[in-house]
Amino acid sequence: MYIEFAARPRGACSGARRQLEANQTGDGDWSVRVDYTKLTLPGHRTENQDRVDLVVNGEALLMIVVDGMGGHAHGARAAEVTITTLKESFAEMAHPVFDPQGFLTLSLSRAHDRVVKLGEGVALDHKPRATCAVCLVQDGGSYWAHVGDSRIYQLRAGAIKARTRDHSHVELLRREGLIAESEMRDHPMRNFVECCLGGDVPLPDMSVTAHNKLEAGDVLLVCTDGLWSGVEDGDVAEASRDDRTPIEQAVRTLAERAVAANAPHSDNTSLAAIRWHGG
Repeated sequence: MYIEFAARPRGACSGARRQLEANQTGDGDWSVRVDYTKLTLPGHRTENQDRVDLVVNGEALLMIVVDGMGGHAHGARAAEVTITTLKESFAEMAHPVFDPQGFLTLSLSRAHDRVVKLGEGVALDHKPRATCAVCLVQDGGSYWAHVGDSRIYQLRAGAIKARTRDHSHVELLRREGLIAESEMRDHPMRNFVECCLGGDVPLPDMSVTAHNKLEAGDVLLVCTDGLWSGVEDGDVAEASRDDRTPIEQAVRTLAERAVAANAPHSDNTSLAAIRWHGG
């Protein structure tokens, strides 16, 4: 399937692959080709409380991954409300988005309020909550936002160029120099997140980036902790080593490796990815 994705100079079936082709538009702007895919695996859980999607709309593309929390049913509802809210916000905007950072902040705030409302009357330990990572692609680059330990990676030539830092207890310990990065994966508090959508009424801390420039061959990946907890950084980076490998193949290999590594207690494992070919 071919779709025109316009990229002005700066101044959905699981596992499906799509291409957004590069052509010059009549007004002198350039469209670019992007390969993209999304995938979610239940792991060894009876219910999948992750939600993932990728939305293309004219001159912008939105990647979303949500990891629901809050016990049986509540986590899935939190994830569904979150992803629906973010997609609605994106659909309401003119594209390209005029204020990307403002859009991401307000959209996550709107999702948080809705998940909080969803938990009214629910016991504290079971209130719906979710972690979330959102990546807006436009203007030859990307803008990132996340809450909790869902992640965004920018990969280039077989290496991790950048990634988000989790809102988690072990990340806090690492920043304070109390543990090394290598100790985070097996730390007994590795699953404790410091903030999330839903639960308490006050807005959670959220990280929102400025414009991250993309180069031809770059891979952007958003994922839940079910993925990154089961693979090494080098495994993630491998998805960008050879652009002849279809992006959906690279993503499925990575996800299945994570599920196998975390067996027999693997979590829901979800991700969306694009390979940017430039204009």
